[in-house]
Amino acid sequence: MEKPALDVQLKTLPNSPGVYQYFDKNGRILYVGKAKNLKKRVTSYFTKRHDSHRIGVMVKKIHEIKHIVVASETDALLLENNLIKKHQPRFNVMLKDDKTYPWICIKNERFPRVFPTRKLVRDGSEYYGPFTSFKTVNTLLDLIKGLYKLRTCNYDLSEEKIRNEKYKVCLEYHLGNCEGPCEALQPEEEYNRNIEAIRQIVKGNFKDSLQRFRNQMKEHAENMEFEDAQRIKIKIDVLENYQSKSTVVNPRINNVDVFSVVSDEGYGYVNFLQLSHGAIIRSHTIEMKKKLDESDLELLELAIVEIRQRFSSKSTEIYVPFKVDVGEDLKITVPKLGDKKKIVELSQRNAKYFRQERFKQMKIIDPDRHVNRIMAQMKEDLRLNEEPRHIECFDNSNIQGTNPVAACVVFKDGKPSKKDYRKFNIKTVEGPDDFASMEEVVFRRYRRLLNEDEPLPQLIIVDGGKGQLSSGVKALDTLGLRGKIAIIGIAKRLEEIYYPGDSIPLYLDKKSESLKIIQQLRNEAHRFGITFHRNKRSKTALNTELESIAGIGEKTVIELLKNFRSLKRVKEASEKELADVIGASRATIVYQFYHKENA
Repeated sequence: MEKPALDVQLKTLPNSPGVYQYFDKNGRILYVGKAKNLKKRVTSYFTKRHDSHRIGVMVKKIHEIKHIVVASETDALLLENNLIKKHQPRFNVMLKDDKTYPWICIKNERFPRVFPTRKLVRDGSEYYGPFTSFKTVNTLLDLIKGLYKLRTCNYDLSEEKIRNEKYKVCLEYHLGNCEGPCEALQPEEEYNRNIEAIRQIVKGNFKDSLQRFRNQMKEHAENMEFEDAQRIKIKIDVLENYQSKSTVVNPRINNVDVFSVVSDEGYGYVNFLQLSHGAIIRSHTIEMKKKLDESDLELLELAIVEIRQRFSSKSTEIYVPFKVDVGEDLKITVPKLGDKKKIVELSQRNAKYFRQERFKQMKIIDPDRHVNRIMAQMKEDLRLNEEPRHIECFDNSNIQGTNPVAACVVFKDGKPSKKDYRKFNIKTVEGPDDFASMEEVVFRRYRRLLNEDEPLPQLIIVDGGKGQLSSGVKALDTLGLRGKIAIIGIAKRLEEIYYPGDSIPLYLDKKSESLKIIQQLRNEAHRFGITFHRNKRSKTALNTELESIAGIGEKTVIELLKNFRSLKRVKEASEKELADVIGASRATIVYQFYHKENA
């Protein structure tokens, strides 16, 4: 599929958080931005008048829009920072420097220090974050400082130096902020237990701390110390909204390439995420046309080689959703859980979004291809001999056996053909008998089509389980159409699809387009049938009361309803108003029927 026009790209953007990238006609990156809702944010560039000359010039140059979907707004913020620093887009002003978001570091040393930093030094230290706000960092560090006494000095507290009494306790010890490990006043085991507790806090496990803060806030409020209570409330809010892990930035993952694939009957979509020093610096998805019905494994192996060559990737490790064979030089990892699994899931999510957008773009640019794909998919999913270009669906409607009706809706090329809808009054069935009613309407529908030499559908759907399906099959048998038209039944509760002569139902994937079209047919038949049933019931109720008046016939009833529009107005009308419509003698009869007490 060729690159769609800009207006088509805008129409098919997802309503999800993520990062968008603008490119000019030569493929040069112009701008990187973040969004809580990609569609709203990107569309605003093309619908607003821009006060900034810089933005106006940029919009005129935009030729292509790419985006990366992420799990949260925080991840979008971090990913935007990575991409701007990597690509240095011409129209970005902020974040081009070497300044990064802050982390909390637990230093790899004896008696570890805990401090904020903007630099990741790969010396075995632990880094938590990154954080999009220093307020969050300070709140966490204040919490840690209030709970545990840690050293702040940068001494090398080796056993030998402490034994030789090289250091003396400082002011922090005398202020009660440190237990004095430099003079062996605090055992290493006790200090390390505190560090383990701090690890849990920065990972987000601070349920006890939150409860302690809430109790303090309550005490301040009871003592009328509202400013102190508000300060603690701010800390509680920060901690409750704290997100300790980011999918798009993770210092535990070094230089790797991540690949995933989704496919349909005609195409495969392979997403590539490139990670450098634990941060995503590139996302790219390609569409691959299947030539020989290739499997996902074959498509992914072909794409990995092609993409790595295109982007000159030097990574020695790749993450994939299943084992692949792409040479012995690469380390292949199939993550099962944790951060590595999350990054593969992020890649899969972007591949799925890319596929959805292609479908939407296809609907706009090439509707025939879209229809052909869906019809081919339905033929395969429902095990049919031919594509169901013409589908008809039947539904019965009655309340305790009264006014039984049925509806037939028609879909052609996967879309409703309302001019072909038909409704039926049940004629041969007494009482609430869904099976006999279904047999009657299916028989009447196709007897008429045969008599009038009209085209028959490729698929009949009956709303109901095995009983209704058997009734429909019986009607086709009577007409000699058994085997000439495919017929299935759909049961409402579990969306089970039944076939004639098969007691075991078929379950389609809940997200499959075939099931969605069948559900749309069933719902449309139900709506059409219920509307017809309600109208008939209302009309019958009106006619029954007026026609029950002795001396009033059908023509008089029609005349009254035509002029007064409702039974209520007929009841409220004066004798003279009634006489103007139906004559004096009949007006007296109707008026006295509704005003017996006064009469």
